[in-house]
Amino acid sequence: MNSDFVFVDEWVPGIRWDAKYATWDNFTGKPVDGYLANRMVGTRALCVALERAREEAESGGFGLLLWDGYRPESAVNRFLQWARQPEDGRTKPRHYPNIERAEMFEKGYVAARSGHSRGSTVDLTLFHLDTGELASMGGHHDLMDPVSHHGATGITAKEARNREALCSIMEASGFRRYDCEWWHYTLADEPYPDTYFDFPIT
Repeated sequence: MNSDFVFVDEWVPGIRWDAKYATWDNFTGKPVDGYLANRMVGTRALCVALERAREEAESGGFGLLLWDGYRPESAVNRFLQWARQPEDGRTKPRHYPNIERAEMFEKGYVAARSGHSRGSTVDLTLFHLDTGELASMGGHHDLMDPVSHHGATGITAKEARNREALCSIMEASGFRRYDCEWWHYTLADEPYPDTYFDFPIT
């Protein structure tokens, strides 16, 4: 692992994580190349900003749950290979009900060169500190549909407020949002803006 990359849980105590691409619970339907352990990795700068975000979230009664951080380029390559395979329908209803696999890239839900591979992008959500339950966001991680966009219609007022709360927390902590995915944030001043890494998460 690059010396400027660390395990997020060791640097940001109290954060929760569920590395979706290390599990069977993701749009490919199986663990993805490069994710050999269910851990979160990111740059040190990312972790400093996430600690600010954790404190900001805590002041509003929330905690942070991460679904993805650093993503090896081998995983991105696996996504590209998967998109060319015949449709089997296993994950389509949950993750891309209204588009075809190849459209994930065309519509900006999956990138052929992912900002995650630079080490300072995260997919995350909020949970309620008092109950541990996830905040209702009007759609789950990697739902590739316009309902996942910032400002989307078709969600409840409570879900919209929760999305706005997450956005406010992250932007106040030095992140910028990605308009197509309410869960996706990148450090505004990322240390490796032009470098894509490919070491595995072990």
